[in-house]
Amino acid sequence: MEWLKQIAPTIATCLGGPLAGLAVTAISKALGVDEDKVQDTINEGKLSADQIVCIKQAEIELQKSAQELGLNFEQLAVQDRASARDLQKETKSIVPPILSVLVTVGFFGILIGLMSGQIHTSDALMLMLGSLGTAWTGIIAFYFGSSASSQAKDAMIHNSTPLK
Repeated sequence: MEWLKQIAPTIATCLGGPLAGLAVTAISKALGVDEDKVQDTINEGKLSADQIVCIKQAEIELQKSAQELGLNFEQLAVQDRASARDLQKETKSIVPPILSVLVTVGFFGILIGLMSGQIHTSDALMLMLGSLGTAWTGIIAFYFGSSASSQAKDAMIHNSTPLK
């Protein structure tokens, strides 16, 4: 999904937060694919130049809509994580920590198996690895916070002009 973050950061942020449906609809309309095929399209990442332009236009439209509605997608995502953390504190459920451990063990277990040659690559395995990687990223964001400010800093450094 890195390619999507580069060309449509607002849509990518929505996909990772409470407004995922809005982002899926935007991509679906931009590419002319069914909403249930959007994830496959994102995972493939093989788009024509025209499709990239369409996604960029959808990004601009989504930003306009967000501005009109007064939405701050990153703030909404932060609030979503904060409410999940508050719920965890109140309920003291053991389910999230157990799922976190299972996802972590599964993700790194598959990676180690692939690197050591004990597990052979298949399409289903790679799909599962991608899903576990995405889930693990969410777990890290839940327990340790989002890296959005770090990404903003990196972009600022990348776009800056070095002093001579």
